Amino acid sequence: MKISKKLMTLVLTTAIIGTTLAGCSSKTSSTQKSSSDKIQLSVTTWNYDTTPEFKALFEAFHKANPNITIKPIDIDASQYDNKVTTMLAGGDSTDVLTMKNTTSYSGYAFRGQLEDLTTHVKPNVANANYKGAYDYLKIDDKYYAQPYRTDFFVLYYNKTMFDKAKIAYPENLTWDQYATLAQKLTVGTGSTKQYGAYNHTWRSIVQATASAQTNSDLVSGKYDFMKPYYETFLKMQKSGSSMEYGTAKSTSSTYASQFETGKAAMLPMGTWYMAGVLNSKKKGATDVNWGITAMPQNESNSKVTTFGSPTAFAINKKSKQKEAAQKFLDFASGEKGATVLASVGVVPAYRTDVINKSYFDLKGMPTDAISKKAFSPDKIALEMPVNKHSAAIDQVLTEEHDLIMVGGSTIDKAIASMSKRVLQEIKE
Repeated sequence: MKISKKLMTLVLTTAIIGTTLAGCSSKTSSTQKSSSDKIQLSVTTWNYDTTPEFKALFEAFHKANPNITIKPIDIDASQYDNKVTTMLAGGDSTDVLTMKNTTSYSGYAFRGQLEDLTTHVKPNVANANYKGAYDYLKIDDKYYAQPYRTDFFVLYYNKTMFDKAKIAYPENLTWDQYATLAQKLTVGTGSTKQYGAYNHTWRSIVQATASAQTNSDLVSGKYDFMKPYYETFLKMQKSGSSMEYGTAKSTSSTYASQFETGKAAMLPMGTWYMAGVLNSKKKGATDVNWGITAMPQNESNSKVTTFGSPTAFAINKKSKQKEAAQKFLDFASGEKGATVLASVGVVPAYRTDVINKSYFDLKGMPTDAISKKAFSPDKIALEMPVNKHSAAIDQVLTEEHDLIMVGGSTIDKAIASMSKRVLQEIKE
């Protein structure tokens, strides 16, 4: 039997359409299946076992998103920035990168290694609950990370030591008053000596404080504003009311051991250490009776200015799980993540009155009015400005800081050297 050409054409057309539709159906099913598949996100962390927020955030996020698990890529804290820099240079595709500080963040961003999140985060930038945290991450009107915590410097003090010396707890201190108090609280000699204060070796405690409180700029190449602060810290060192810088460096002294064992009555340190004190007390490692107050200021009863920095999550530009990564960033940096962070004693970037209350409701947290007031300074200046030269400038400032504090250079000579070297870096 002959088949007409028209009939043959109809049969072939129907077959082709059927095959095409079947193919489309198959693709749709495949797409739907992939969207419900189990996803594993990799996230860089440091000292995972002793840094409580990572585990708390990861578990809470997984509970809210059962199909997404998080694999921590843990790195020693002291090697973190160098390791992540090496990883990215080698084309690593770890999904989410934790930005430990703005210096390294600016480097990754300027090298084009982070996903541009500007459009996505724009609605959050002006949200007052972030306390300006997004401003610290702004690079040429773009954002490459979302802040999940913001820490700033306060003054920790040992209430028992103040009580024994019959001295009122510190409040609204000037730098001169801080130095005088430290002298009064210094007791004993040798291995049993109790220092009035422990000023840790980081340059920021002097330099970033000076920059914040004089409204100056650490990347400008002009550093005369640091001189009065160095004079105060060197005076304390010379009087014996604080440990010598060289001794602290050579013995690798930790601020935690100095404060928690009663070797220092006062300690300028970041708010992240509040969780550290809580954990040490929980483990029975210390029984320190402590509180916090605002960082000393230039003038008494002035507005409180301190310095700090956000810790943020960014998406690796080479990540293959960007949608899931974005979901994690939104969770960690938003209200849900903030609630989780506050529950483990970490200061979240997103803060409300309710979250602040839950933070101070934690067992072992100081509940006095002075401590609560210190938690809300009038201004938090960025520790190190976001700049493509930040890493190089940081190195210069650190080297000159070391020389000043060990007596290898005078304040004036070191400041002149800072200016010369930094201006050269900026020109290159």
